[in-house]
Amino acid sequence: MATSNEKRTEFSDRCKPIKEQIKAVLDKEKAQNADIKTNPDGAEIKKLALADMMLSLSSLYMAQNTLSVNILNFKNNDALNDARKIIYKALIYMEDVVSNYVDCPYADLEPKLAAIASIPIKQRYYLVRKFGLTIKLLADAFGDNSKWKWTFVEIRGRFVVIAKNLLDMKQAAKDNFDPNSENYETSVLYIRLIRKLLDDSAMDYRDKYELGSRRADDMKQAVNLLIAARRVAMALSDNEASEEIKKKAVVWKNKLDADMKSGASK
Repeated sequence: MATSNEKRTEFSDRCKPIKEQIKAVLDKEKAQNADIKTNPDGAEIKKLALADMMLSLSSLYMAQNTLSVNILNFKNNDALNDARKIIYKALIYMEDVVSNYVDCPYADLEPKLAAIASIPIKQRYYLVRKFGLTIKLLADAFGDNSKWKWTFVEIRGRFVVIAKNLLDMKQAAKDNFDPNSENYETSVLYIRLIRKLLDDSAMDYRDKYELGSRRADDMKQAVNLLIAARRVAMALSDNEASEEIKKKAVVWKNKLDADMKSGASK
């Protein structure tokens, strides 16, 4: 059986190539940001590439934690926290491109979408799925009883908003109903994912409000996410879902109003 010192040596040796990869990604990020400052044309597309890069970097930090668990039998919280911080960087890069508007008319997003029009929907869908998976893997690594439990509600909420804003909903809604479109399948899957994410995130924020924070802002965010989900339903002419979401949003808002009146919320 290996001694503690032998295990630490093994862990250190196996982490070396990961640390080299981490340094390479950080150097590349630095160079890319310098390029954006000197050559701002196409900055939006470059920032999406940076977000993708950060997701890969976050996975490298998580790989360090996996080695720690497998070799040393304990979590590497420093690596996990680095992974969490890097996910925030990915969020910021994408928010710079498509904004953090939870609910807004699609016309408000058109100038931002025009700047990334050259990026195919399949590539956007891949990035969104990669982002969602990275967040899930990190949350799982921290565990259900982590002190960051409610922080992940915010992380997922911000992710859902950029996932929604990254999609040209007008075009996707058309392709969603056109089996002959080359983007039909991706549009169907992407829209289906957004609707689920919005609904899940709204429930997450409501749970955070009810079970954790009692902060009015959390419940307001839950309602805003429902309204955003209703806007998607309306874009798809899904009147039944639109009315159901509207009713739910009214119930939740009335609940918040009652709590604020009684002093049950902050």
